[in-house]
Amino acid sequence: MAKLNARDEARRSAREIDGNNRADYSEALERGLLVLTAFDHSEERLTQAQLARKLELPRATVRRALLTLTHLGYVIPDDRSYRLGPKVLTLATAYLTTNPVSHVLQPVCDSLAEKFQASCTTAVLDGPSAVMIVRALPRHTLPIGQGIGFQVPAARSALGMVLLSGLDEDRRHRHLVTHAGLDEEAVGALETKIAEVATTGHAYVAHDVEAGFHSTAVPLRRWDGTVIAALNVGTNVERISEVEMHERVLPVLRETADRLRSELV
Repeated sequence: MAKLNARDEARRSAREIDGNNRADYSEALERGLLVLTAFDHSEERLTQAQLARKLELPRATVRRALLTLTHLGYVIPDDRSYRLGPKVLTLATAYLTTNPVSHVLQPVCDSLAEKFQASCTTAVLDGPSAVMIVRALPRHTLPIGQGIGFQVPAARSALGMVLLSGLDEDRRHRHLVTHAGLDEEAVGALETKIAEVATTGHAYVAHDVEAGFHSTAVPLRRWDGTVIAALNVGTNVERISEVEMHERVLPVLRETADRLRSELV
């Protein structure tokens, strides 16, 4: 049997920690999905060799996944490279049309974006990332760049910090050890910051994800108090100052989150 690489060892360890039965787990499906998620705005086209290096998987494994995904229409061959096919949109559409958070939050984000003339986003936690499921911009702003489906590092973004603060201490520690790629000392320091976010009920981050950009985020809780998403407003530091972000934007985000609690399930 081939020796597992470090990434596969971590994945299997995470599954065992979560109590899953490995005999019922499809690693072939997992690796096929990993191939799909390897493509992003900075790497729209990837070869088999590039995918194998990026995912730390054998080229034969990547080749089988690509052939299957091509047959199903999710990936399209492009010379010696591959790119995502339009069919992948059916996966996102199914999520967005069945997720009540998206339906409830889109008009809310539209309103906040106009009020503050800044971007307004709702995100959920997905592994190492906070993934945007709702996004709104002021009407005069061109809809380019980051949008629905865009990911930001959970450990470095206001959205992510709020989402991580919603996990209990054990789950938070497991999540950071598994996904953040940090040593124990760094994990401990980050846990301290996240615990402070949990206490204050908001996160503020400037310049960490994008130079010149800052944002503040609050948790969105359902009726029983469980954090199910994060809501933020973000913009260039010249448009809204740090003081304004705390004194003008944050209170509105808090009020909005409180008002939505009864509508989120």
